[in-house]
Amino acid sequence: MKILDKIDNPKDLKDLNLKEKDKLALELREYILDVVSKNGGHLASNLGIVELTIAMLSVYNLPKDKIVYDVGHQSYVHKILTGRKEEFKTLRKYKGMPGFPKISESKYDSFGTGHSSTSISAALGMAQARDLKGEDNEVIAVIGDGALTGGMAFEALNDAGSSKTNITVILNDNEMSISKNVGGMSLRLGKLRSKRFYKKSNEIVKNSLNKVPIVGTGMVKATKKVKKGIKNLLLPNMLFEDLGFTYLGPVDGHNIEDLEGMLRIGKKIDGPKLIHVITTKGKGYEFSEKYPDKFHGTSAFNIKTGKGLKKKSDDYSKIFGEELVKLASKNKKIVAVCAAMKTGTGLVPFSEKYPDRFFDVGIAEQHALTFAAGLAKEGFIPFVPIYSSFYQRAYDQVIHDIAIQKLPVIMCVDRAGNVGNDGETHQGLFDLSFFNLVPNLTIMNPKDFKELESMMKFATLANKPIVIRYPRGGEGSYKFRRPSKIEMGKAETICEGSDVTIVAIGKMVDRVMAVKEELLKDNISCEVINARFLKPFDDKTVIDSIKKTNLVVTIEDSILTGGLASKVKELIVDNSLNTKLITCGYPDKFIQHGSVDELEKEYELDVNSIVNKIKSKC
Repeated sequence: MKILDKIDNPKDLKDLNLKEKDKLALELREYILDVVSKNGGHLASNLGIVELTIAMLSVYNLPKDKIVYDVGHQSYVHKILTGRKEEFKTLRKYKGMPGFPKISESKYDSFGTGHSSTSISAALGMAQARDLKGEDNEVIAVIGDGALTGGMAFEALNDAGSSKTNITVILNDNEMSISKNVGGMSLRLGKLRSKRFYKKSNEIVKNSLNKVPIVGTGMVKATKKVKKGIKNLLLPNMLFEDLGFTYLGPVDGHNIEDLEGMLRIGKKIDGPKLIHVITTKGKGYEFSEKYPDKFHGTSAFNIKTGKGLKKKSDDYSKIFGEELVKLASKNKKIVAVCAAMKTGTGLVPFSEKYPDRFFDVGIAEQHALTFAAGLAKEGFIPFVPIYSSFYQRAYDQVIHDIAIQKLPVIMCVDRAGNVGNDGETHQGLFDLSFFNLVPNLTIMNPKDFKELESMMKFATLANKPIVIRYPRGGEGSYKFRRPSKIEMGKAETICEGSDVTIVAIGKMVDRVMAVKEELLKDNISCEVINARFLKPFDDKTVIDSIKKTNLVVTIEDSILTGGLASKVKELIVDNSLNTKLITCGYPDKFIQHGSVDELEKEYELDVNSIVNKIKSKC
């Protein structure tokens, strides 16, 4: 019988000996590998945190004690060991288990996460709440070294260190985030890893001096007076201790005995403490250890070969990266800025071709945008590709540092729209709406690869703040003729019709072409307009078409509130147009996980649903 079969909740771990826990770690890796190879998911981070999770659940008393996982993509082991091992087989599946912690899912998930650098803030709030209530539970934030490049983590460290509140921060240091870590914090942690020598030598000296008769204890006390000097010699600028934390470690993150010992020591220390754990991302699986960035987030793959089951094809990120290299070869003012997502946003070729014009600022989207604004102010043309859900983290910088000053930063919104299995924390459904509220922005959304390339060229000449959003994955199946020239605020009429006006934007233009063909079977003639621009919007083209057809349909891969649907509604009201209206998009709610196709069908954005809606009004 497997050890894992006997684990139904964290209390069961406390009955295991170290040998059994080591065997459990192997079983957990096999189970996670099996499920993720079929369902896709975050593999490398979870393989790297197996022993640490076992140790935490053995030492702490959940759910009384609270563990907050930063980002949360590394919580698979936690979920399996807290009564959800059978549900884990449905990971990231439609109506199955989400890939991130959710307080509505389990009493063992103390805080919902999905984005980086939030755990210390949440844990500190929970710890302060505990103190106000007079309770005595432990509160633990588990944060990766990559997440420490995010400014919010520093804000929380500063507050926690000065608060004297009893809180534990566990630094899971694997030298990786999604792409390899960059910046001063990465360099500092590299130096802190050398503290193993300092700690070991310190214990040897202390133990030896204590054995000296009569004067031994006094010598230890005297030695403490020069401890700070020794630290400054070996470990300059002890960041965490300077902030008010008791620093413990580094400790081997794959040695359960050492981990449990260090966690128990931490429990005995009052005030804020930081336990530095060294782990290997992708531990236990050859391919994920060798290529941790590739297996950070992966689709289904063959375990024996490590190769994906789906044939690799061009996607928007790849096309963006290739076009940017072409544009940069002709214009030395073009630079690229990313936030620890060089691979995901297609910037690897650019970083290799133009290393001096490539800037990876770490998981720091706010800094990335204002940094880009500074580049633009001095005459450069910065392209800033960031995932849609992560652009949410830099909204103030878009408004204050870019839009108000009308600086020509080109904000490339990758993974816009429905991203599928990563769920509500990663859906890119809000960007059209929140960017639409900001004055001075131009907002564009291409229907296919060629139009993306055209929009990128247009943006380099516009000399104003521009947003270009595009989806995850590849283009649709309809083969459009080469796009007409991009003109500011001008829509593209793809085909004329007499019965219904369909206004679509982005990838949904491809969907409309299939809808048009289906409606033709019932002799319903469609005029198809590719909006191209949400802002400035082409009022005239849409108004002229509505007057001709008297039925208008909007289709967008975003929430209906504040996006294309809202734009057309305003147009109808402001111009007193007498027309029927159908709006197709996502409701004003957070969209759960599932495949893109499943979610589109649920929210009636598939071809059949749209066709039936239109037929009901014709």
